[in-house]
Amino acid sequence: MTARQGLRNGGVRAALLSAALFGASAPLAKLLLGDVDPWLLAGLLYVGAGVGMGLWRIIRRSPRVALPRGEVWWLVGAVVSGGLAGPVLLMVGLASMPASGASLLLNVEGVLTAVIAWVVFREPTDRRVVVGMLAIVAGAVVIAVPTGRVDFAEVWPALAIVAACACWALDNNLTRKVSLSDATWLVTVKGCTAGATNLGIALLLGAALPAAHVALAAMALGFVAYGLSLVLFIVALRHVGTARAGAYFSIAPFFGAVLAIAVLSEPLTPQLVLAGGLMALGTWLHVTERHSHSHTHEAVTHDHWHTHDDGHHDHVHAAGDVVEAGVRHRHVHTHEAITHSHEHYPDAHHRHAH
Repeated sequence: MTARQGLRNGGVRAALLSAALFGASAPLAKLLLGDVDPWLLAGLLYVGAGVGMGLWRIIRRSPRVALPRGEVWWLVGAVVSGGLAGPVLLMVGLASMPASGASLLLNVEGVLTAVIAWVVFREPTDRRVVVGMLAIVAGAVVIAVPTGRVDFAEVWPALAIVAACACWALDNNLTRKVSLSDATWLVTVKGCTAGATNLGIALLLGAALPAAHVALAAMALGFVAYGLSLVLFIVALRHVGTARAGAYFSIAPFFGAVLAIAVLSEPLTPQLVLAGGLMALGTWLHVTERHSHSHTHEAVTHDHWHTHDDGHHDHVHAAGDVVEAGVRHRHVHTHEAITHSHEHYPDAHHRHAH
């Protein structure tokens, strides 16, 4: 498919916007670091995401979420790995790790996300997607190590950061298992859990709470840059699969670096131009991928937002309940078994074996 056709996919657009929002958090959070302990700031950002999204659900009177019994442990695993273990391991690593080495190692998350998706969860891939992911990660590495010099110090802090990345990579893959559930509810649960963990760690280490207006600013930033970003990332998981969503999300450092030029008056460097080129190449390889073959959908009954013009939701509603094509709505519905052939991503309806 062409790049324009690929960018029409809602999951691709959601992943790129998610990366832009998250990337923007770095230079904006840097403005707050003079007033807030870094670890406490991470907690406030997560709390802002969780509490803010919870309030959003109350204002919109969002319906209660009843997670299917078979998906409960997927969510528990995601919360424990990404919201609890990941932050703790990152703290252990950062305590003795120079900034250059830590920045480089954090890019391991994108690679591990894809590897787990391909090896453990059997998400389909091809050479084009792998090369695209490597190009994006290479761009992120260029941004992380602008001088070309890396200092890892001792091995144990480095291993702790790699372990944190592995936890977040596992979190990404487990979250995909529940991605058909209401994304705002998932973010409320994950944000509050990660926020409480980070705040607790920071306070135990002696961090002091900032002034109220600073804390509110941090939480507001967390709602936008973490909360909305994660909602969009879950939507991307639903539409393009874990490995591809993770690759697009790895572009976040580039958006952050560009915003830093505008907000913090940081210089435009050759390294940033090179990184942008590598990430553009990787994104182009992904959005122009063509994956088409005959495949079979097993019969399934579930509940999620959908329209009736996507080729997979042609079920009939009850008499008198007319829904026009293209109108988003949700309800429990059944997909009959069908075999057909068309271009597709490894989305929520295309998790078949290859």
